[in-house]
Amino acid sequence: MVGNVVRDLGLKYSSIGLGEVDFADFYGEKLTADVEVLLSNELEKLGFSILADKKSQVIEGVKKSCIDYLNGIEISNKNVLSSHISSAVELEYNYLSHLFSTVEGITIEQHFIRLRVEKVKELLIYGELTLGEIAFKLGFSSAAHLSGQFKKITGLTPDYFRTIRNQKLRSSLDNLKIL
Repeated sequence: MVGNVVRDLGLKYSSIGLGEVDFADFYGEKLTADVEVLLSNELEKLGFSILADKKSQVIEGVKKSCIDYLNGIEISNKNVLSSHISSAVELEYNYLSHLFSTVEGITIEQHFIRLRVEKVKELLIYGELTLGEIAFKLGFSSAAHLSGQFKKITGLTPDYFRTIRNQKLRSSLDNLKIL
């Protein structure tokens, strides 16, 4: 969506990635004020905003690196989350942790647990994996640990979540209405 806005405005860029647009040297050090206002207005229509201050950019970098870590968790579980974030954002983890907690009101670890639970919900909806397989895939120590974290965040057990998801998406055959 951001790429479409940038292209529709006729802005030159070298790349667009998750959470950032690299305008390279097309506009000098900073976009001109009128271009930035125009871009900001178009992005706000889509629910996005330009992060101009350094702290906001660092927080977004932490969030992006958490997502990257989650997406690669089954490939390499050797890299610890804190090390991954520090190397991705290129700042000390203690500083990042303090800044994140101050700005977001939760720790990086709590944020990451919420991300994992959202991923669990996604995998439960797909219904292709057992709870044990999901736990292994997302780096939980066991299905019981996954269930505990899931219940703590959602208030539901994974099995109950799967059940209500099925109830919402399916009608029983004996209750099927003929149109």
